[in-house]
Amino acid sequence: MSIIATPEPTEVAGLAAEFYEDDLAHMGYVPEHTRVMAVNPEAYAAWEQLVGAIAHPLGIRRYELVTLAAARGVRSEHCLLAHGNKTLRYIDEDLLTRIARDYRTAGLSEAEVAMMEFAEKVSTGSHEMTDADSLRLRELGFTDREIVDIALAAAARNYFSRAIQALGVAVDVPPGLPDTLREALVDGL
Repeated sequence: MSIIATPEPTEVAGLAAEFYEDDLAHMGYVPEHTRVMAVNPEAYAAWEQLVGAIAHPLGIRRYELVTLAAARGVRSEHCLLAHGNKTLRYIDEDLLTRIARDYRTAGLSEAEVAMMEFAEKVSTGSHEMTDADSLRLRELGFTDREIVDIALAAAARNYFSRAIQALGVAVDVPPGLPDTLREALVDGL
């Protein structure tokens, strides 16, 4: 649990209250990461705008696959669980469980696998990346804008994941997340 003092939903006001209300409406609870990040609601709002600017052009399915790969690379149980749960809206549980176990053998397209490899490498070794990494995506049909957005999505996940890890934010397990999927998401961390 983080040492950062966070208010209860009945105690917040302004922009922070909007974040709490949105989580309550969409998830039925306010996760610890929202509570901690809402301590600086302006930065959290900017983060949400950044995510929207990346996710919408990239497409939600691609954005979530990139997010899962980047979160695995940065070893973020927080983001793997939260986005694994969110991704159930776009990918069925069986396929998502296979992706969580090993996206390379889950039956994804070659382009999706390459995109996830790129995102994971952003988290684990961006300093080693060369034009060859981006060229691989281009060879598989990604546009320059899509390549940039994939890099931005992975880097943005690193930003958020590392911030909540650094602040000692407690890991929330989303209610209703199937056990098999939960185990697959966090296996090997």
